[in-house]
Amino acid sequence: MGNPLPRDPIADAQRNWERHGWGDVAAPMAAITAIMRTQQILLARIEGVLKPFGLTFARYELLALLSFARSGALPMNKASALLQVHPTSVTNAVDRLQDAGLVVRSPHPTDRRTTLIELTAEGRTLAKSATAALNTEVFGQSGFASQDVDQLIGILGKFRRNAGDFAD
Repeated sequence: MGNPLPRDPIADAQRNWERHGWGDVAAPMAAITAIMRTQQILLARIEGVLKPFGLTFARYELLALLSFARSGALPMNKASALLQVHPTSVTNAVDRLQDAGLVVRSPHPTDRRTTLIELTAEGRTLAKSATAALNTEVFGQSGFASQDVDQLIGILGKFRRNAGDFAD
């Protein structure tokens, strides 16, 4: 990352919102903008760790999901639902991963309309190595104080549930 800015631009934006008469939404605007910026920072760190593995975060997520499946395979539509992405995104990720020899497509044994995505041995090895690197270089050094992590999980989980992301 480059040189830090001399001031927090999000705090400046919050003050500008207040000065323009939008004080009632200034703090939520700042919180949402801070979340968006935090996501950019974290994604850049993750992508930097995954680049030597030839992976993007989207492709890594699919490999990791498949590595957690009991059989190492999932239907494409289930992978799309679990990753919470459009089926086209999964298809694109599978295309790239298949070209790299990390996954294969196969017909479902009992449902001809369903295609399975299956992790190859090379894909399983790469997923394991990439996960170890992410655990060491990102998740183990998140930049969040340990006492804040549970609070963040709770706050963001409540928001996601209220937004219809999942039901308890």
